[in-house]
Amino acid sequence: MSISASKILVPIGFSAQSMIALGQAFNLAKIKKSEVVLLSVVEEQSMMQSLFLDDKSHELQLKVNQKLQEIGKEYGDKYGVHVETLVAKGKVYNQINEVAEMISADLIVMGTDGSASSTKKIMGSNAERVVSLAHCPVITIKGKHHGEGCKNIILPLDLEKQTKEKVTYALEYARYWDATIRLVSVVLRDNKDVRIKLSKNINQVKKFITDAGVKCTADLVEGEKKQTLGDFIFKYEKSFEADLIMIMTKKEELTLSNNISVTARYIINNSEIPVMSIRPKEQKHLTGPTIAF
Repeated sequence: MSISASKILVPIGFSAQSMIALGQAFNLAKIKKSEVVLLSVVEEQSMMQSLFLDDKSHELQLKVNQKLQEIGKEYGDKYGVHVETLVAKGKVYNQINEVAEMISADLIVMGTDGSASSTKKIMGSNAERVVSLAHCPVITIKGKHHGEGCKNIILPLDLEKQTKEKVTYALEYARYWDATIRLVSVVLRDNKDVRIKLSKNINQVKKFITDAGVKCTADLVEGEKKQTLGDFIFKYEKSFEADLIMIMTKKEELTLSNNISVTARYIINNSEIPVMSIRPKEQKHLTGPTIAF
């Protein structure tokens, strides 16, 4: 495994959704000229299970590694991508993040089914914790049908400085596919001061992107308080048949915690198109709260 090469970490649980994510990861690896590291995690037995049941975890790890190597060879040959395989033991989210740091991954791609109840929807716990803790961007893939390329990238913007960090990533990925970046900011109808600031901000970002030679559009979307910010974004992305949404994972006042914002969680859990979550860089000084993406 090369130390300097770009590496995409792909956690594999052998579910249908993780296999869909696998295909998308290899599509991206081919374009990025990245190596792919396939990781499966065998969860540790509890003390009670170890006492009363035969611990065959080592045997299981060998079987899982064999299956991973078969998958790695199949996809590596198909896409012309170098593949490494790893099997770890422990808590799934911990191992994913530890391996990501160990190999200096610049991207994690993983499937998530999420779960829903009549009162709330939550992201799959492992996916949420990976997104919360990862130091590199994480692409979560929930839907069943995804194209191989990317024509439109949705980039929600607000007034916080951290939200502009994702512009660099948007430029990088837009260039891979010759995609158009679709900037969008949401403003409440009765908030004129914020409207002026958002309009100035979004136009500045649009100019920066177009000056960098990437296609870009910008829209200020009006809404009402009763609708969630995530729903505005979903309605907007459907108008372009978008392929990717890029979001920041935390509110500014939570930058030093391991929580992700309510809006980020809602978008990741409910989006039918891939979502790239980017963790803001840590700030030395905390400011007031934000409803940012």
